[in-house]
Amino acid sequence: MCFSAGADLVTGIVVGAVGVDALCHVRKRHQIPLAATPLLLAVHEVDESFVWWGLHGQVSLPVEHAAIYVFLAVAFVLPFWVPFAMLGVETRVHRRQWMKGFLAVGTITSVALLVAVISGPVGASVDGSHIAYTANISYAGILIALYIVATCGSCLAASNRWLVLLGLANLSAVIALGWITFTGFTSLWCAWAALTSVAIAIYLRRSGRTISRRDTVSAPAGA
Repeated sequence: MCFSAGADLVTGIVVGAVGVDALCHVRKRHQIPLAATPLLLAVHEVDESFVWWGLHGQVSLPVEHAAIYVFLAVAFVLPFWVPFAMLGVETRVHRRQWMKGFLAVGTITSVALLVAVISGPVGASVDGSHIAYTANISYAGILIALYIVATCGSCLAASNRWLVLLGLANLSAVIALGWITFTGFTSLWCAWAALTSVAIAIYLRRSGRTISRRDTVSAPAGA
């Protein structure tokens, strides 16, 4: 995230609390990947605190390097994870077909990006108020486009309006951050995505109430 290690740490703690709330409102197993997304993003933000501390010489070099690898690995698995989670909660058949398409795109994108991370080298540096990450990625422009298609597109294709709003918010952030800074895109957009985890918690709360109402209506009188 921007600003400092402290900002990342606080964001991670808050998003982690949102993630716990989301998991507490899971009613069906297929909701678990979506509910776990805020916790994944919380770990992501806390991890970046260690990158900040490493760049300022406050933790050892091995810890800094490990934190950079973890940060990029989580960031690059999202093109797979987001459509996978969205597919789990989507109930309409034709929209599930769309989700499967986004999942295929995301899987290819994540594999390509993760191979680049594993192959190395990777690095990070402070660039103003954010961290700029570097990796030896071939066809970076194409992969970024596919990244956006998989993560934002799968939300926009959802039948639930809260999840569509999540997609719109993230797409708007992508456009804004891409215009403001290219090198800081990974750090800043992932921080924004973490903050939008509130929408996931709201969705699961509303879904839980809907299921409870259906169970009440379907229960025999006097049961």
